[in-house]
Amino acid sequence: MQIRYLIRLCDGSNITRNIRYMAHVANSATHVTAPPPMTKDVMETTKSKLKMKGWQIHSYGDVEELQYSDKLKMPQIRQADHCLVKVLATSVNPIDVAMLSGYGSKVLNAMRCQGNSIEFPLTLGREFCGVLVQKGMNVNDNSQLPLGQRVWGVVPVQMPQGAHAEYVAVPKHCLSPAPTNLNNEEAASVLYAGLTAWSGLYVTANLGGICGSLTGSGANCNNKRILVLGGSGSVGSLAIQMLKAQGAQVVSTCSENARELVQNLGADIVVDYQNPVEMETLRQYAPYDIVLDCSGQGPNGAEALNFKYQQYVTFSSPLLRNIDSSGMALGLLKNFGSLLETNVKSITQQKGLIKWGFFSPAPQGISHLKQLVERKKLLPLVEKTYKMEQMPEAFQRVKNGHLRGKIVVNVN
Repeated sequence: MQIRYLIRLCDGSNITRNIRYMAHVANSATHVTAPPPMTKDVMETTKSKLKMKGWQIHSYGDVEELQYSDKLKMPQIRQADHCLVKVLATSVNPIDVAMLSGYGSKVLNAMRCQGNSIEFPLTLGREFCGVLVQKGMNVNDNSQLPLGQRVWGVVPVQMPQGAHAEYVAVPKHCLSPAPTNLNNEEAASVLYAGLTAWSGLYVTANLGGICGSLTGSGANCNNKRILVLGGSGSVGSLAIQMLKAQGAQVVSTCSENARELVQNLGADIVVDYQNPVEMETLRQYAPYDIVLDCSGQGPNGAEALNFKYQQYVTFSSPLLRNIDSSGMALGLLKNFGSLLETNVKSITQQKGLIKWGFFSPAPQGISHLKQLVERKKLLPLVEKTYKMEQMPEAFQRVKNGHLRGKIVVNVN
């Protein structure tokens, strides 16, 4: 009997009955685990029947598939290590635009659609800055996450509901107190691209181990030379700053109109990728310890380079696209064949290994980025901030490409 009442207590459908039952439990000798504590924001939202504003898609397609509603169901904490955050600002990343069109749907849906979850409606948005308003029973104040704390965080791609809404629920390890020297829009623009760059450098390429630190903190990369392809983009711009904070020599490519920007980020040598003569000068600085492809060239970009490198890391792998087009079994076989083929070519040409890099919501990566921000070694680039109702315009801007920083949406 008590279990049935507890279920009703959690869904917030009958506030009066819930309050009466809570009073009954408080006066009874039977012990019942209390629900997660709530701030005033959540209590007010509960009284309004757990509704919120946000953007969703109900099918894959173009920007016109984005639909706004002020009657979305607010996410609930369903696991003891999850937290509920009131979103103040979020961003639009290229992965959001790709997922809007169905990129990775086979793999991601298999991960998302667990239990009672369904594919649609889907809320996009991979990063945010907000205020912690509720937390699961396993998230105590010793975790440096008290209620009311301003936080920044990321939403793993396998979670069905993202940050393009007023509230988002994520695991504790995806959150951290936001750096105090960043405003909400700046804090919402760092983690997804930053963790992508961090994962590519310190996980895939093991730069931390090469330079003497597994996480990158305290590493000395003075004798390392890294080429960053696409230094003016969201991932490339943060990668340059991360590398310079470790003392590495950084060579970067970008378009001519972004040269000054990339130089100001700290790149030692900047080359216009549209100028064949300048691109040829990249050979003068070879071999490179790492080539970090942040420009979307993929494995074909490695084949086009006419100089040596130890590792070529690209974030444009064919992994999800092969599975989307060929199914899980055949897609995985194609991925293995593609990786093997590209590495055979690279080694035959006496170059280095080709690897695929991926976004990783690792707490040590979040900690590393926070340290760099607080030391003023990493500054986010925000090209433009949109209002909540302008979300389709923000998506269109990202889709158009050639960004000079992040596209941020003010949710508050």
